[in-house]
Amino acid sequence: MNCPFCGQFDSKVIDSRPTDEGQAIRRRRECNACQKRFTTYEKVEEIPLIVIKKSGNREPFNRNKILNGMIRACEKRPVPLKEIETLVNQIEKHLQNEMEKEVATDQIGEMVMDALKKLDEVAYVRFASVYREFKDLNTFMDELTKILHEKKRPANR
Repeated sequence: MNCPFCGQFDSKVIDSRPTDEGQAIRRRRECNACQKRFTTYEKVEEIPLIVIKKSGNREPFNRNKILNGMIRACEKRPVPLKEIETLVNQIEKHLQNEMEKEVATDQIGEMVMDALKKLDEVAYVRFASVYREFKDLNTFMDELTKILHEKKRPANR
């Protein structure tokens, strides 16, 4: 790390402590050449994630869009906000761990639907009806029938 005062590369760490709720490390350093002290921060580098919309447009990933969609789907349902936030964190972490720089909205939507299906079936149907753009009652009924068939299947297929 170059000293911001004299430009020398040689410095030593005097103190380290976690900051930002453990998301970064704050380091106090001392330059071995001029003995002046300065602070640096070490943080995990996150790969910026770009979402490819259905229209082909690209925009930066925004976890709040997933959170808001899930909250809307769970409105007036007995689903704690903490559980929704946990699912959003899991989805975001999964996308970051994939190490892909671009992800299609279809992939995100399917992940949200899978999570909602396990959390609350009514919320799942609400989200699916908007996400899959159900055009009529038959499409809606087809989705409900699929859910009912899945429930009837034994767990050990």
